[in-house]
Amino acid sequence: MSQENQHANVKVAAVAIAPLVAEHEVVVTHGNGPQVGLLSLQSHAYEQVEPYSLDVLGAETEGMIGYMLEIELGNLLPEEQPLATILTMIEVDPNDLAFADPTKFVGPIYNKAQADQIAAEKGWAMKPDGDHWRRVVPSPAPRRVFEIRPIRWLLDKGAVVICAGGGGIPTAYVPGEERKLDGIEAVIDKDFASELLARELGADLFIMATDVDGVYRDWGTPSQTRMDVIRLNELDASSFPAGSMGPKVEAAANFVRRTGKFAAIGSLDDIQGIVAGTKGTRFTS
Repeated sequence: MSQENQHANVKVAAVAIAPLVAEHEVVVTHGNGPQVGLLSLQSHAYEQVEPYSLDVLGAETEGMIGYMLEIELGNLLPEEQPLATILTMIEVDPNDLAFADPTKFVGPIYNKAQADQIAAEKGWAMKPDGDHWRRVVPSPAPRRVFEIRPIRWLLDKGAVVICAGGGGIPTAYVPGEERKLDGIEAVIDKDFASELLARELGADLFIMATDVDGVYRDWGTPSQTRMDVIRLNELDASSFPAGSMGPKVEAAANFVRRTGKFAAIGSLDDIQGIVAGTKGTRFTS
């Protein structure tokens, strides 16, 4: 989690993405789990103020990772190529059922006694994560990208836009208040937020770049097989693990179902081949 290591990883991503810019309009989003975890630990270490809320930590990571992406893409692209990072608020429903059953782990690990004490003091929900205990927060469904218009304006001017990082900043209208917004202590699934973003922008292709070369049937078994094409009428999304490939498969299927266009999952290193349709797993109706 060092600054140098994060720059090195972002550079790997930039090297893969930069060649696409000459031929395509490109929007980049990203995860932020480790970064939010680090900022949460740092926030807890300073006891003079209450730890910052998750929406604020999410905004911090969007700015930090966006800056790193701009630096590394800027080192590879022509000087006149515009780049822009947009802090992206995404609306969630405060009545979403996810608030009744928090599931997303965030922040540091604790033993059982520490977890019970923190739960009593702060009112946090705590659940076991392996041999330890951690805070869990809701993961509501994304409903609307507030900054969709400025993102479109930037694309119209030829910019590479970096936005909706980490699933965006969860925001909701305060019940009973007239058009009053507030940040929400929650984490939006980045794959679902990216699918909403791609759909609202009218993207022709929605790619989720990972560290594996596609979606596998019977993953982790001797009979595992990479799937070159997944047709929606043949898809059984429940057969993919909820904690890893499941959300990506569901997000890809939702995009294709709602738009009639294409989605793909594959390795970041193969991203040019994924765009060309020769690499990764492509989803089609």
